[in-house]
Amino acid sequence: MSDIITITGIVATDPRHIVTQAGLDVASFRVASAQGHYDSDAGKWVETGTNWYSISAFRQLAVGVTSSLRRGEHVIVTGKLRVRTWEDGDKSGTNVEIDADAIGHDLTWGTTVYTRTPRTGDTAEQGAPDEPSAGTGPF
Repeated sequence: MSDIITITGIVATDPRHIVTQAGLDVASFRVASAQGHYDSDAGKWVETGTNWYSISAFRQLAVGVTSSLRRGEHVIVTGKLRVRTWEDGDKSGTNVEIDADAIGHDLTWGTTVYTRTPRTGDTAEQGAPDEPSAGTGPF
């Protein structure tokens, strides 16, 4: 069973895109998610630290991430949580990773323009509509 998590944060590194020898698109980047709470006595938000996440995206999501996200942008990420400990000689630590299912800009902080990319096999000749009609689709 997988732990599913949704976070909001700021893209800390520009996404890095690779294509594996098997032809799989993979993108990775880091997200900083500030933690805090509202202090009603002080009348302001108090930051209590920052959580850092390594994000991985695969296939078409990787392509979209690479084309759409830049360092400093606010995002929402949902996916499978993986916590891994590591050791390297005298050093050790913990990596918190998310294998992303969905990623998007956090519209609380700005606006974005959506450009739909056709799915593999969709073409105008096949009569694929730009938008599904009410009552059609996978559900």
